[in-house]
Amino acid sequence: MSDNLFSGLPSATTGEVFTELLARPGVRIERIVSQGQATPEDAPMVQDADEWVVLLSGTARLRIADAAERALAPGDWLWIPRGTPHWVTWTDPDAPSVWLAVHLD
Repeated sequence: MSDNLFSGLPSATTGEVFTELLARPGVRIERIVSQGQATPEDAPMVQDADEWVVLLSGTARLRIADAAERALAPGDWLWIPRGTPHWVTWTDPDAPSVWLAVHLD
C-alpha cells in the first residue's frame, strides 16, 4: 500500500477532515486537514490514546493543558499524552494545514 499525503487533499473549509491511513492493533495513523478551524475553549480535545502529531504544511497554533500557546510551522511535532486536554487555537483560514497524527494505545 502506498500513496502521497498531499494528493487529493479534501477541502476543509467547512470542517476538519480526518483520513485514516493505517490501523493496526495498538496504533492508528491519520492525516488531518484543517483550514480555519479552532477547538472551542469549553470543549478541549481529550483522547484515550497517546498522540504524536507533526504539522506537514500550513501554519497553526496549539495549546496543551496549562502550557502557553505554541505557534507551529511545517516540521514541528508534539507528543500529547493520553488524557491531556489540548486545543488547536488557530489554523490558517486561507490555506490548508496538513497534519500527520500517530495514535498509540
